[in-house]
Amino acid sequence: MLTAPKSPPPDRRPSRPAAVPLKSLLRAVTRRSAMLMAVATLGLAALTCAPQVSHADSSAPAAATQASSAPASAPAAGSAPAAAASSAPAAAAAAAPTPNKGDTAWMLTSTALVLLMSVPALALFYGGLVREKNMLSVLMQVFVGFSLISVLWCVYGYSLAFTTGNAFFGGFSRLFLNGTFNPVDGSFSMAATFDKATPLYELVYVAFQATFAAITCCLILGALVERMKFSAALLFMVIWFTFAYCPVAHMVWFWQGPDAYAKASDTDTQNALAGYIWQMGALDFAGGTVVHINSGVAGLVGAILLGKRVGLGKEAMTPHSLTMTMIGASILWFGWFGFNAGSALEANGSAALAFMNTYLATACAVLSWLAIEWLMKGKPSMLGAASGAVAGLVAITPAAGNVGIPGAFVIGLLVGPLCFWGVTGLKKMIRVDDALDVFGVHALGGIFGALATGVFNSPALGGPGSVQDWVTMKSGYPGILAQLLIQAKAVGIVIVWTAVVAFIAFMIVKYTIGLRVSEESEREGLDISEHGERAYTH
Repeated sequence: MLTAPKSPPPDRRPSRPAAVPLKSLLRAVTRRSAMLMAVATLGLAALTCAPQVSHADSSAPAAATQASSAPASAPAAGSAPAAAASSAPAAAAAAAPTPNKGDTAWMLTSTALVLLMSVPALALFYGGLVREKNMLSVLMQVFVGFSLISVLWCVYGYSLAFTTGNAFFGGFSRLFLNGTFNPVDGSFSMAATFDKATPLYELVYVAFQATFAAITCCLILGALVERMKFSAALLFMVIWFTFAYCPVAHMVWFWQGPDAYAKASDTDTQNALAGYIWQMGALDFAGGTVVHINSGVAGLVGAILLGKRVGLGKEAMTPHSLTMTMIGASILWFGWFGFNAGSALEANGSAALAFMNTYLATACAVLSWLAIEWLMKGKPSMLGAASGAVAGLVAITPAAGNVGIPGAFVIGLLVGPLCFWGVTGLKKMIRVDDALDVFGVHALGGIFGALATGVFNSPALGGPGSVQDWVTMKSGYPGILAQLLIQAKAVGIVIVWTAVVAFIAFMIVKYTIGLRVSEESEREGLDISEHGERAYTH
């Protein structure tokens, strides 16, 4: 979900936020961790006791996602900026803009498309790549994991990611989605988009972002298949989702929305309420950092701690159904249009640009992956074509609405060979059993896409630039070197954050319920040993 730079124009760009001391960061994390232990109780209390928020007087938290203009989300559009609200609250409420029906229809469609990416697309893509005796276990992990995270998102995840808190975590004002709908008068709270006076129903935004959270957790599973306990996978996802996905989404995508920037004097105050990486001005249109780098690095950590599969290097572990993998990859490509173009949050030119870039970059990556594979191995493969498609989709994700057509060509053509090396040369170098190449494709492709976004966002290279002043909605570009440095810092922060959280989460699981099935169960296959069923009866 790349977004345009998020800082005001050079002549009135706010000073860069001071580095957050480690002690303060630890304090914030500790405080949030303690509060999360009581989240269910607090949420139920809020749901039953807290007053409902109406469309007119709502101060609903920002919703986020990035469009070609910036990270994603803003305070409920139903609440006018402070200055306007104080001068004429009644008039502001009466004149509050309403969501465009076309935008609403597009976002509902995009949400369904992203859901399709996990169930069944990712499940089929991953399932086809494992051995026959483990097919059902992969389908179960993705299907149930997606359901689990979707529920947690509505309980507390959305609130942690997309409400006002500090630079790293949101608050608890949306526990159990409290305040998004008022049953007394039938009113809905609003979330912001990337244009002023253009709100979106907050519940639509909640659902859209839920699919992102769920698929990100499921992506990690690809590195761990064929030897991890089903219960361990679910427990890990709960911990990692809470302390890695939610804060990273908050840091990258949370801000107060364009309507909060009513006058120049509001800029510093509103910027200070945004996520840490958003304040830096990093661009991520649809999840290069939040989804792909986040999950890819976590998968690598898990593969290291889990160890190699029994028999790896001695027994054949070829994919049991490349037909399933091709079908999964095809549906992923189809659903990814909702993932990327939907991140514009409106049915507009930004969505059109993201749509075309997603289409083009993916096709380019298929061809470039096959070209290098053909050259290096002598034959082009179906597995290579499917892997190239996913690599292209990953790399264009942060850039989708933040680069022009030239950028899509370059990103697609370069990411194919890069990720081919990632799953062959790099994988041999690090000697880690990342079973389905989550790190080599998602992390490596996501890093490349995030950095390339900083370059090809430049109008000189065909990019759209990004909003530099949210008061006047003026676009610009800080320069290739400056934006590239910002992108690199964002990538580094996410890598370190998710690696630390993933390590702690895996260790907690290891010393509580255990990570791996027994060697006997692994040899028998997880379909039977973990679920008592077979994927096939022939």
